[in-house]
Amino acid sequence: MKAIELFKQKQVYSFEVFPPKPDVPIERIYETLAALETLHPDFISVTYGAGGSVPGASTAEICKTIQEKHKTVSIAHLPGINETKDSVLEKLAQFQALGIENILALRGDRSPNTEPKHDFHYAADMIAFIREHGDFDIAAACYPEGHPEAPDLDTDIVHLKEKVSAGASHLISQLFYRNKDFYAFREKLAAAGISVPVEAGIMPVTSKKSIERMVSLCGASIPKRLAKLMARYADDPAALKAAGLEYAIEQIMDLRENGVDGIHLYTMNNPDVAKYITEAIAE
Repeated sequence: MKAIELFKQKQVYSFEVFPPKPDVPIERIYETLAALETLHPDFISVTYGAGGSVPGASTAEICKTIQEKHKTVSIAHLPGINETKDSVLEKLAQFQALGIENILALRGDRSPNTEPKHDFHYAADMIAFIREHGDFDIAAACYPEGHPEAPDLDTDIVHLKEKVSAGASHLISQLFYRNKDFYAFREKLAAAGISVPVEAGIMPVTSKKSIERMVSLCGASIPKRLAKLMARYADDPAALKAAGLEYAIEQIMDLRENGVDGIHLYTMNNPDVAKYITEAIAE
């Protein structure tokens, strides 16, 4: 099933997982998927394992398991920065053979240790190429506070419109911690003529170190209220996790009440976190 069809039916609720690292037993990801299935997400997206994941647990293999064993729609992440046109064609053929219909097409993060390929300079290039070479539903990423490499949010939205024009049918947002930023972003999209569904990406604060790392990578802001919580419970990881989960729950409830197209929960491969939040927002 193509993911865009879900947005035509309901307010979508989905999860993100990632392939296990080499030092993690392969069974762990499949135990995680089994636990997540019981929470009935509308789809599960799988980040791109760039050769560093456990053999037998690639993005494509995990997507196949999600669909065949857990009867859930999957979306395979596919960044283009280190791909050539030929390597992307190989991956598209693999996806097609495995019955994977949905792709989150990304430019990908630059790495100082890796010289990027030059076939896909932007996500829009990837999206157009995938659209030309297969019948896939294509999602794209968006940044409510602007991409960290963009000079400003308005410029970033111009590039986002290029992604949609190239063939992206829906958008999944980067994490954010102020809902007002998301609402202002949504208004800017409408003003720019971008009308595709936008899922709000929510990453619960479960540890100070991990969230500071993610914020530094994606450029999201930490509002005063959240910063105070992180400072207050800096020496109490359990209390910080509890406060962070409640903060995420409040975000999700407010977003739902304000007509968000969907919630995409970054699970960090922790089904207990997903379960706690899912049960809380269902009450």
